[in-house]
Amino acid sequence: MAITPLDIANMALAVLDEAPIDSLDQDVKAARLLNLHFDLTREAELTKYAWVFAILRATVVGADTGGNDCGLSFAYELPADCLRPLPLTHNGEPDGVPISWRQEAGLIYSDQPGPLAIRYVANLTDPNDWDALFTEVLVAALAIKVAHPLTHKSGMIDIARSAYDRALDAALNANAFQRAGRFYSASWSSQRGDSRISR
Repeated sequence: MAITPLDIANMALAVLDEAPIDSLDQDVKAARLLNLHFDLTREAELTKYAWVFAILRATVVGADTGGNDCGLSFAYELPADCLRPLPLTHNGEPDGVPISWRQEAGLIYSDQPGPLAIRYVANLTDPNDWDALFTEVLVAALAIKVAHPLTHKSGMIDIARSAYDRALDAALNANAFQRAGRFYSASWSSQRGDSRISR
């Protein structure tokens, strides 16, 4: 069944025991708050971890910058939908030999000439492209964002945070299994894909 941003907004309101809205553009407080926070919260939650469903691949062609102090003389432009690149390797595979790199704004600098195969967390805007467990994470994250300004009840913030913690735990466990099992016992920093070589 197709799911929409409105469905997600209303699920967040349900966490807070608030009435549903008819549209994110509706001129009511709940809709205004959810519309304000929706896109940024989605991007933040996608960016936090290396969600399997959000990992895309691309081949990027670099330009020789003439060298610099770090020896990372090739610059690569990241894809427009890239929220963050994952650790770079020679063959572009997660278990490949790491290469030195760093990110500055929308560019990757590396000591490797192109083309370069990269994996990255993509800014997926269609809820139907997300894992169901990630959707639960986003629902709870939105509930946290709007809980205080909408309800003015501290207890609702606690309820939303508890829902977030439960959803995140389930989503990370499932994500770890999807990453071929060997990441199952990894730390959250490993699941985020932060074990990169960069300068």
